[in-house]
Amino acid sequence: MQSRRTKIDISISDQMLVVRRGDETLRSYPVSTSRFGLGTEEGSMKTPTGRFRVAEKIGGDAPSGTIFQSRVPLKPGDPFPPTEDLVMSRILWLDGLEDHNANTRERFIYIHGTKHEDKIGNPASHGCIRMRNADVIDLFDLVDEDTPVVIRE
Repeated sequence: MQSRRTKIDISISDQMLVVRRGDETLRSYPVSTSRFGLGTEEGSMKTPTGRFRVAEKIGGDAPSGTIFQSRVPLKPGDPFPPTEDLVMSRILWLDGLEDHNANTRERFIYIHGTKHEDKIGNPASHGCIRMRNADVIDLFDLVDEDTPVVIRE
């Protein structure tokens, strides 16, 4: 019998994230994966592939559009991080479950919101899975820590 557990399936070729419970598709969202391609090398800014789990959910009480630096929400008046790749609204921190992607958590690979919503649907990130802010908030509320994630070409 098919497990009734919620799972996240990310297709890099389709730039789509699908949430399933058993055989039922609960949601699908356009995403943006790395513009540098696929890989697991430290510092490569590439999106890893394989099997993962949601290790940690961060930002559940933050307003939409909140900017995070080192997983801490900025307060009004705080300087913006020195990057174009802002982490916004919610963070689902991924942990790799296979030898080749075991460094995923240390590489800080997240599913997160972005200020570059116009680029969603195209590879544009620095390794993470970017989503529209409203979509990542919806996803955050749908899944739990330990939810299985598959990222495939």
